[in-house]
Amino acid sequence: MSKHFGIDRKSQTMPALRNRSGIMQARLQHLSSLESSFTLNHSSATTEADIFHQALLEGNTATEVSLTVLDTISFFTQCFKSQVLNNDGHNPLMKKVFDIHLAFLKNGQSEVSLKHVFASLRAFISKFPSAFFKGRVNMCAAFCYEVLKCCTSKISSTRNEASALLYLLMRNNFEYTKRKTFLRTHLQIIIAVSQLIADVALSGGSRFQESLSIISNFANSDRPMKATAFPTEVKDLTKRIRTVLMATAQMKEHEKDPEMLIDLQYSLAKSYASTPELRKTWLDSMAKIHIKNGDFSEAAMCYVHVAGLVAEFLHRKKLFPNGCSAFKKITPNIDEEGAMKEDAGMMDVHYSEEVLLELLEQCVDGLWKAERYEVISEISKLIIPIYEKRREFEKLTQVYRTLHGAYTKILEVMHTKKRLLGTFFRVAFYGQSFFEEEDGKEYIYKEPKLTGLSEISLRLVKLYGEKFGTENVKIIQDSDKVNVKELDPKYAHIQVTYVKPYFDDKELTERKTEFERNHNISRFVFEAPYTLSGKKQGCIEEQCKRRTILTTSNSFPYVKKRIPINYEQQINLKPIDVATDEIKDKTAELQKLCSSADVDMIQLQLKLQGCVSVQVNAGPLAYARAFLNDSQASKYPPKKVNELKDMFRKFIQACSIALELNERLIKEDQIEYHEGLKSNFRDMVKELSDIIHEQILQEDTMHSPWMSNTLHVFCAISGTSSDRGYGSPRYAAEI
Repeated sequence: MSKHFGIDRKSQTMPALRNRSGIMQARLQHLSSLESSFTLNHSSATTEADIFHQALLEGNTATEVSLTVLDTISFFTQCFKSQVLNNDGHNPLMKKVFDIHLAFLKNGQSEVSLKHVFASLRAFISKFPSAFFKGRVNMCAAFCYEVLKCCTSKISSTRNEASALLYLLMRNNFEYTKRKTFLRTHLQIIIAVSQLIADVALSGGSRFQESLSIISNFANSDRPMKATAFPTEVKDLTKRIRTVLMATAQMKEHEKDPEMLIDLQYSLAKSYASTPELRKTWLDSMAKIHIKNGDFSEAAMCYVHVAGLVAEFLHRKKLFPNGCSAFKKITPNIDEEGAMKEDAGMMDVHYSEEVLLELLEQCVDGLWKAERYEVISEISKLIIPIYEKRREFEKLTQVYRTLHGAYTKILEVMHTKKRLLGTFFRVAFYGQSFFEEEDGKEYIYKEPKLTGLSEISLRLVKLYGEKFGTENVKIIQDSDKVNVKELDPKYAHIQVTYVKPYFDDKELTERKTEFERNHNISRFVFEAPYTLSGKKQGCIEEQCKRRTILTTSNSFPYVKKRIPINYEQQINLKPIDVATDEIKDKTAELQKLCSSADVDMIQLQLKLQGCVSVQVNAGPLAYARAFLNDSQASKYPPKKVNELKDMFRKFIQACSIALELNERLIKEDQIEYHEGLKSNFRDMVKELSDIIHEQILQEDTMHSPWMSNTLHVFCAISGTSSDRGYGSPRYAAEI
């Protein structure tokens, strides 16, 4: 202990200062005399002794240069101490001096040089304690990060020096607060450990564990500190570090499993709700993993959560008008950041409006990469007032330029329909001996763009096959509820089911665009056919359907790619309900195609062809024959029969509008095809009218002013001209 902390020892000061004018001149003469020695004479044979001598010269020169720089910095800080310490060290001069010190740790040095570097750093801490423990947190943070890296060095002397330096930092911090706490150093060491783990620069191996033991031994043998709370705080710190390292070991185990790795990192982020900087560290680490895997929506959500966290902190300190609630329209998950606790972890946080601005701009970049242009405006609403208050008009022009670009992109993707925001699957795990805590758990997985069922199944088989052996992993293709007792415990079973976002009628009226139906979604649905006889498929009169609605604990997109399912609802549809549901879906598809900004004529004709079919056992008429005929309708509740009739009326109306729109779009070479569709439609209307005993569509309805006005609206939406296509003069005259 006295070796490192004795006040009268040279280790508490810089390397011994010498007469500068004389010594510098001597060094320069010595270096110039060696100039010829630095270049090996390749004309003659080079012996091993020559190479060793050359390496020794270069090593000694590098060490001499290091010592010269350390001497110079020491002399400079003595002469200009007040200027260096201005504003508690938050000034360009201190930054330069400190960066030079850190450069010695960042760049490889000889073992001899490092001993002097550590001595220099010990003196630096003693000379400028307020810069480390009172001023901004940046210096202490950077210092802890680099010194901790040295704690994993292969050279034992370097590890010992780094451990002693870290202990000195804690001790000086404790003394600086009049022996109350070393909170700043405590937090910054934990944050640095987390960052090093995230940057894969720290694994928690035996060398680092040895360094932690050295620090603990210092605390236990430091007599002046025995009667204080200092040894207990050091013990608490090393315990917390080891807890983080244990989580790291789990991360190492699951490093090839992106979902599990993110889950582990998020559990750490969640455990640090009272330490904003630590939570931010892990969210930043998660964002890096998402970007590496191409999951840009999830990375963007990590940035949004970080910005929400800082906004909430500033709001509580009365430094910003809005807290995390300002991000609610972007993601309802942001409420998590409102759970920030007011305790010791928040005392040494130095966020500012400037930090928040940088994070908000990072959010805009992240959302742009994720193609979620619609919510960029919500971030801009937080940025604009800050720039307006500061009169930063150049920055404002950039913000509005970005907004213009975002809205242009929205129009582009709505027109091209080429933006795909993800595909969803229910994934369930079965097999206690394989999945342990994951056994029986069900998740919704968000996969990129148009991922197919076979694609995600193969990915999961490969992933878990590497863990358990490919021969031990089986995929359950059936979407029905799994009976665990029927599964062979010798295998790891994974059930994968394709699901779609689910919305009730009210939500459908509110969520009008494709983006709105793919953003902030937490309910999903899949359907499975069955019959009362036990078969999957049967005739129309027997065919039932089981609709399963799944609700997740959070909304997509989220900071994670998979979210646990926390609620499941099953609705059994009887045959007449299945019929109503099918007609409703066909009607919705036609309405969507007709109201599109750019009508896809091929898709429109394909849908029409399937809708106006009059085949005996196919098409919508098959449902009418099965449930609305006089002989059949009496078997079902009148309410259900009337619902089906009403849905058929809407369906016929949608078909009529779609036919009129198709007539406007086709060229002369498709007239005959269109006439065939119209003929089938008339036959369908006639048969349906006979079945339900009412004229479901008047013959002249297709040419009525109401129909023309409806089409006029569709044409306005789709951008098609009223004088375009087959039959247009007649309709133009009527309108």
